[in-house]
Amino acid sequence: MDWRDQGILLAVRRHGETSAIAEVFTAARGRHAGVVRGGASRRIAPVLQPGAQLDISWRARLEDHLGTFTVEPVRSRAGALEGRLSLAGLNAVTALLMFCLPEREAHPRLYHLTEQLLDLMGQDDVWPLAYLRWEQVLLEDMGYGLDLSSCAVTGAEEGLCYVSPRTGRAVTEAGAGDYADRLLPLPPCLRGEGAAPDAEVAQALHVTGHFLQTKVAPALGAKPLPDARDRFVTAFLRRVARG
Repeated sequence: MDWRDQGILLAVRRHGETSAIAEVFTAARGRHAGVVRGGASRRIAPVLQPGAQLDISWRARLEDHLGTFTVEPVRSRAGALEGRLSLAGLNAVTALLMFCLPEREAHPRLYHLTEQLLDLMGQDDVWPLAYLRWEQVLLEDMGYGLDLSSCAVTGAEEGLCYVSPRTGRAVTEAGAGDYADRLLPLPPCLRGEGAAPDAEVAQALHVTGHFLQTKVAPALGAKPLPDARDRFVTAFLRRVARG
């Protein structure tokens, strides 16, 4: 049993004295683990940095075995490690993928969007909005996508300004009525509209975070969301506060 593909390194941990277990994300095989022989060595350890793009060969005697990886670097994405915000964003991406994705289940659209997002890291004027879109697709792939096309109450497609915290459906002012204070805001950037200033992106991240916390996490056994996401949002809010 063997295959070869490119993938994104999500996490790595020591295995014995000289090896490491790596978790990667590929388009065709989803989240997949394997042993990297010599992964703790001075030659290979610097390659095994979360977020790195790798050329991966996997081999095992049987398909359900852990198997072994042979890895070669493609892109290190070291630029994402230079800034505090981009490093926090990279950690949030890899932690959420480790948290959400079942093993060996393909998510090709999410994979390609993840690759594009990580390649943008370091361009701080661009990637936070791309990160928001990535979280929306993550919710969709987990079965909890937001439906922001029309009002859940009136059916109207204009004047959408709220999101139902229960269903993820958009709602108008008229449809909200006396329940407006119980609904989440719907910033235009969440629908792919407008200039998307940082304050608006932060508001939208509050919405996606609500559904990650109340829908995705309970479906995975009520585990709390990774702290890495909170650290990224906190870092981003500091940027918003600085203006």
